[in-house]
Amino acid sequence: MTTNHTIKVPGARLHYEVRGSGPLLLVMGSPMDAAAFAPLADALAGDHTVVTHDPRGISGSALDDPTQDSTPELRADDVAALLDALGEGSADVFGSSGGAVTGLALAARHPGRVRTLVAHEPPLLELLPDAAERRAETEDLIETFHRDGVAAAWGKFMANAGFGEGDGGAGGTPAEAPDEPSLQDLANSARFFAHELRGTTRYVSDIDALTKGAARVVVGIGAASGDLSTYRTSMALADLLGTAPVEFPGDHGGFIGQPAEFADVLRKTLAPLLR
Repeated sequence: MTTNHTIKVPGARLHYEVRGSGPLLLVMGSPMDAAAFAPLADALAGDHTVVTHDPRGISGSALDDPTQDSTPELRADDVAALLDALGEGSADVFGSSGGAVTGLALAARHPGRVRTLVAHEPPLLELLPDAAERRAETEDLIETFHRDGVAAAWGKFMANAGFGEGDGGAGGTPAEAPDEPSLQDLANSARFFAHELRGTTRYVSDIDALTKGAARVVVGIGAASGDLSTYRTSMALADLLGTAPVEFPGDHGGFIGQPAEFADVLRKTLAPLLR
């Protein structure tokens, strides 16, 4: 059974969902909403209490000021508030893409709130040797969105990220892109390009805090992600942390196409600290 909840956080109301029982596991994306993680959450709910949420400004999480930019730090504060609402001091965290960046900010910004963080393909473009070029591409994406709209921006985004032609869409990853994007998909996409993409890709992780903090940080990469920019960023992060990455099924959206297999790898990754 899945229960739906809402909490007030500074500047927003946050929608979140709870399912299952067992050790607490937060599953998050950015800009992906709770619905995108439902198959993975269902696959994990037999042995975890799984909490998913809509990031601020996305789907059911409405903003007081729709023009406010979303940053990893702000989203990390939201997740800390979510833990407070759940009455929990800490949790295991799985974050994918921008959600992985949120998780990294949470572990650094709120020491002690994260037990194990599995950061699946965080787009930390500042870690790449061609960061300046990537930064310029991001600015061009944002300009393209404002000038030509969502479809044109997603087309460039997917090409820059390393996906093949035809993989793009309004959902944020190839696996979740609907044939015909809904009004909510379009609104989420507009939010992503106008107010979220820049802050997420420019985030610089506090490696010292991550390596010396209480959280165990694991970097996840997709078995089929070798051509993607997020494969490069993930390998760069793992190298800085001095840890070996864990391979997950599929590519950047592998948890959508193969939720059961993905859940099995995630369980094994979390197993050393299961409580």
